[in-house]
Formats: sequence, structure tokens, C-alpha cells
Amino acid sequence: MLRNPPEFRRQVVDLVRAGHDPDDLAREYEPTARSICNWVASAGGKRGDRPGKGTTADADELARLRREVRQLRQERDILSKAAAWFAREAGTLSPGSSGS
Repeated sequence: MLRNPPEFRRQVVDLVRAGHDPDDLAREYEPTARSICNWVASAGGKRGDRPGKGTTADADELARLRREVRQLRQERDILSKAAAWFAREAGTLSPGSSGS
């Protein structure tokens, strides 16, 4: 008989994937944190991954998205200033307005 049935292991793996710490789960449910990490790894995660710690792919995507957000904000600011300039030139906005 298995000490920890497959359904129990799946539930613990789901908890880890939902963000729970394997150390906390180990204290609460008895298997060691290392066992829990092994279950996560065998269920499709990478060995050594911990909740809250992203993979290299996650870090790369996060960096790419941050660059994209920064660029989009710059473009928005430029377009906002251009719209304000055109509005002033057309006489629909007072010269002291910044358009922001």
C-alpha cells in the first residue's frame, strides 16, 4: 500500500502550483518538503523549482513585457504631447495646457 495515495499527491501538487510553500505543506501534511518538490517535478514541473520562483522562461517573458510596457508608455506620452501641440496649433487648447 502506498503511504501517500496518488490523489493526495495530486492535491498537494495543485496546492504548490497555487503558491503554497512546500515547507508549510510538509509541516501540515507529513511528507517532507523534498518529497513534495519531487512530486511537483514528476508531475511536469522542473526539478528544483519552488513556488514563487519563476523559471528562466518566466523571467525572460517578464523582462520582455516590462520593456514593452515601458515602450508603450513612452509612445503614449509622445502621442499625448503631439495631440496637445496640434490642438494648440488649431486653437482649441490654451497655450498653458500640457495635454496630460
